[in-house]
Amino acid sequence: MAQSTFSSPLTLKNSYNTTIPKLVYGTAWKKDSTADLVYQAIKAGFRGVDTAAQPRHYREKLVGDGIKRAIKEGIVTRDQLYIQTKFTPPSGQDPNNMPYTLQQSFEDRIHASIASSLYNLQTLDSIDSYIDCLVLHSPFSSIAETVKAWEIFSTYVPHRIRALGISNTSLAILHALFDEMKTKPAVVQNRFYGDTGWEVPLRRYCREQGIVFQSFWTYTGNPKLIGSKVVQELSKEFVLLGINDPTVMALYSLVIGLEGVTVLDGTTRPERMKGDLEGLKTAGSWIEKDGREEWEARLKEFRALIGEDAQSYRMFSNTATQHR
Repeated sequence: MAQSTFSSPLTLKNSYNTTIPKLVYGTAWKKDSTADLVYQAIKAGFRGVDTAAQPRHYREKLVGDGIKRAIKEGIVTRDQLYIQTKFTPPSGQDPNNMPYTLQQSFEDRIHASIASSLYNLQTLDSIDSYIDCLVLHSPFSSIAETVKAWEIFSTYVPHRIRALGISNTSLAILHALFDEMKTKPAVVQNRFYGDTGWEVPLRRYCREQGIVFQSFWTYTGNPKLIGSKVVQELSKEFVLLGINDPTVMALYSLVIGLEGVTVLDGTTRPERMKGDLEGLKTAGSWIEKDGREEWEARLKEFRALIGEDAQSYRMFSNTATQHR
């Protein structure tokens, strides 16, 4: 099935015009199964992988092993993949298992973590290896430290690291980084759920600045959205289209439909990996053809449900954000 514009990758605002798929494979909490699950995900068709230098919740080295296996078997090449990792401050680390030590200086901790990530995720020789995006896992306790960390990150851009992002951020911190830093945030990875009001103002700012919003906890964190009329009605339509896990795909499609959004998908079931990717393509084809009118009505209803002001939308232009 040909890929629709709806299901096509977005393009980051960086010097490489790096593309990021609408569904990115999430690797948190996969433990010793990480390498095999990453391999299975790439084999199923995932072309984006998210991890972190945070042994408490991720196995970054095993992510690299799964990627290398897929490349070695000819399933994919490095330039067809979007590989993203995170620097996690001490507050988010297990003090007995970190990629740096607390005895190191602030700057040296960051360099040590990045060095370990480049090593863990290298797919060629170490001279040519690179990471598509490095994400600050959470802001530091002060804006001064957050800015200092960002400045250190920026010394690796654009060669060893091609773009920067931030996770678990407020709009105020994102605004400060975008206004003050030469290397602008290209990605924001935040929870999409009711406790944060589904990040309506922050996502609006991301659209205005051409920042890609990565949604996580999209399904698990939204039982009320899943049970809503709009998701359930769209799910019924997706059943008729033969989409596997139609409720999951209905929610994912509506979130992606908010523009400039990608979704982290951490399924551990190989059949679901393939089904989600195929389901997004099927949904995109229906949205752009036979289902256009119904889709627009459902999306309008969904925006109202999460408090989104449709009049505030500034759509990403095709030349700036859509993969050609």
